[in-house]
Amino acid sequence: MEKLSLYAAAHPWLVALTVVAALLVIAYEVRARRDAFAAISPQDLIRLQNRGALVLDLRKSEDYTAGHIGGARDFDASQLVKANESLRKHREKPVIVYCDTGSTGAAAARVLAGQGFTQAFNLRGGIAAWRADNLPLEQGAEPARGGASGKGRS
Repeated sequence: MEKLSLYAAAHPWLVALTVVAALLVIAYEVRARRDAFAAISPQDLIRLQNRGALVLDLRKSEDYTAGHIGGARDFDASQLVKANESLRKHREKPVIVYCDTGSTGAAAARVLAGQGFTQAFNLRGGIAAWRADNLPLEQGAEPARGGASGKGRS
């Protein structure tokens, strides 16, 4: 232990860089685990959607209109606190949420799971992962913005 303190005293910049590197690794791991909550791949999304899963796009309406996953409903992320009411009939069915990169989707999947949705999933990597796999997007808007109104297809 004495040699360690001598080394630290002789090389303060190396010790500081080591501590910073360790903190960055820890922060990266925490973020990766947070964003991976109930994450599924684009292929898993397609498989679940073919079995009747509900897909919710949490991005801005303009982004949804510019391009979204086929069959996805435009859903305002701020309405997640009321999802228990507006999506009641989907509590036992798979519900998949996605955003641009997957971080908002992971938080939304956690909120849904906390509200009793037994199969709440997040699209790993969000719409960016969907695009990276060269999967098709639909364009256009739904009649009304989601939330308690239960807009779009179910």
